Amino acid sequence: MNSQEIEHVQCLIIGSGPAGYTAAIYAARADMKPVMYTGIIPGGQLTQTTDVENFPGYPTGIMGPEMMEDFKKQAERFGTDIRFGYVTKVDLSGKVHRVIVDETKVITADTVIIATGASAKWLGLESEQKYNGFGVSACAVCDGFFFKGQDVAIVGAGDTAAEEATYLAKLCRKVHMLVRRDEFRASKAMQHRVLNTPNIEVHYHTETKEILGDGKNVTGVRVVNNQNNEETILSVTGFFVAIGHNPNTEIFKGWLEMDETGYLITKPDSTQTNVEGVFACGDAQDKLWRQAVTAAGTGCMAALEAERYLAAKEVILS
Repeated sequence: MNSQEIEHVQCLIIGSGPAGYTAAIYAARADMKPVMYTGIIPGGQLTQTTDVENFPGYPTGIMGPEMMEDFKKQAERFGTDIRFGYVTKVDLSGKVHRVIVDETKVITADTVIIATGASAKWLGLESEQKYNGFGVSACAVCDGFFFKGQDVAIVGAGDTAAEEATYLAKLCRKVHMLVRRDEFRASKAMQHRVLNTPNIEVHYHTETKEILGDGKNVTGVRVVNNQNNEETILSVTGFFVAIGHNPNTEIFKGWLEMDETGYLITKPDSTQTNVEGVFACGDAQDKLWRQAVTAAGTGCMAALEAERYLAAKEVILS
């Protein structure tokens, strides 16, 4: 590969979604001429979501894909170079960071903003994907409101599942909590909260066999007791999967500090990683909130920090 195939940029944004696009808007307005590679799913998780009602500025709500298209147009309006591509390798050893896109193109960058997001873990059922967005969700805070006064089920046994079950219990008539083993993995405090909530029914030794529907929306879930193989159908209109997320950070292993599950670690009150000039925002570094609005906020922070970093290094923003 010769040097002519290497492209240098001031600001490279890896990943799209609320964090990446917000970073792009701020970076472009600061005349950093950002280049964004969208990743396999341009727009991220929200492009696989239906109604979004909790993002400020959309009083009547908006479809997830449409909202991400708005973000994209705004980033492009200020001059962001948005490209479809997937970063396959990085080399963060030098002062100028080196990134390989689609295993062929080399980009060098003064600053890198990582907005690769996270992917929800799913059960792997065909029916789960069929009704994803039509009663099946991986985010109770995002979608619980749509099931107000209805019966729902949630699968999971950790702190996230327990927290989301109690959240749903405030909105829904009944919450069936499906736990595969005979105990929770959640902390004692979260277990007590679940067990002391009257409209949460915990089903131990229970695994999901199939999500049932009428072709349009969820109508129930078929579960099996893994001790006696007895099958039961629960009548629910919503099915929430709370078995965790996988941050999309595999390519940064060995370069950037991350926790045991792969979430990037940033400095307190900052998006700065352990490598100078490399910033992380959105769900790639946020395992706590995982909301579009918080992702957008950290995207803003990352771009502002990248701008200050460049200014401190006296890089001329032409």
